[in-house]
Amino acid sequence: MDTAVITIVGAGTMGANIALDFASHGFAVRLSDISDSQLGIAQTTVKTNAEVLAKHGLYDAAVSRIEGIIYEPDLARAVAEADVVIEAVSENLAIKHTVFAQLERLTGAETILASNTSTFMPSVLAEGLAHRERVLVLHYWNPAHLVPLVEVVPHAETAATVVEACRDLLSRCGKQPVVLAREVEGFIGNRLAFAVQREAMDLVARGIATPEAIDTVVKTGFGRRMPVSGVFGTADLGGLDVYQAVCQSLFPNLCADTEVPAALADKVQAGKLGVKTGEGWSRYDTAAGKALQAAVAEELIRQAKRDQADA
Repeated sequence: MDTAVITIVGAGTMGANIALDFASHGFAVRLSDISDSQLGIAQTTVKTNAEVLAKHGLYDAAVSRIEGIIYEPDLARAVAEADVVIEAVSENLAIKHTVFAQLERLTGAETILASNTSTFMPSVLAEGLAHRERVLVLHYWNPAHLVPLVEVVPHAETAATVVEACRDLLSRCGKQPVVLAREVEGFIGNRLAFAVQREAMDLVARGIATPEAIDTVVKTGFGRRMPVSGVFGTADLGGLDVYQAVCQSLFPNLCADTEVPAALADKVQAGKLGVKTGEGWSRYDTAAGKALQAAVAEELIRQAKRDQADA
């Protein structure tokens, strides 16, 4: 795939930044959405983020290369020459099934069909398709142009050549592709992240700590080690005998609820969705929301520059 054409279907934040990432690394990119206005927003997002990359010395050619991105509302034209199509529409299974059915009709049998879903297994996405062997998940993390991880999730019928082609493609973009041995809901990252979320929300519900206190524990405690030692490296450093003892004492007392926490459901029902609405677990005025987003971006840029220097 030295001259691969990449089409992203769905021009939200994830789709726009995936398009930016491929274009920054010299690939021909098509970004498609049924909404002309959303394509316009995506074009602004791509331009803004490319300028930030260039400002910080990351992918200096990004600003010029994004000029080659084609923003195409017509799906048939968008995928006509595509070697890889990445679906990045809303996290709704019915919508994704509709999109994949359209993609199968509009593309050749050799075109790889991937989804950026956060939770749905590729075997579920491929239901009803004639060429299930070309379907898999490529799960990017937000912001897609700065976070190196992409989870590559095949299902039992995905062709090995498709997995390897995607692994190679992602590596050429400087990504860190992690291939799962078999599919599972939520893949690796979200299963780990939401195990932490569940325990954190349970601690709040039981009146043990506030969201602010829990975030402080993570940011100033074990969260500082994770970027270096990961999960299993941290255990090895601590001593597995110690970890066994902690597991024996703690596991019976950890939250094992299978329902959405009531506090979370209540906040969503009340429209308290986080930074985008001004309130979630904490309150944010416009300045505070922007400051948090900027702080995260700055840290990711710092890490990206370090990775680039080490490459």
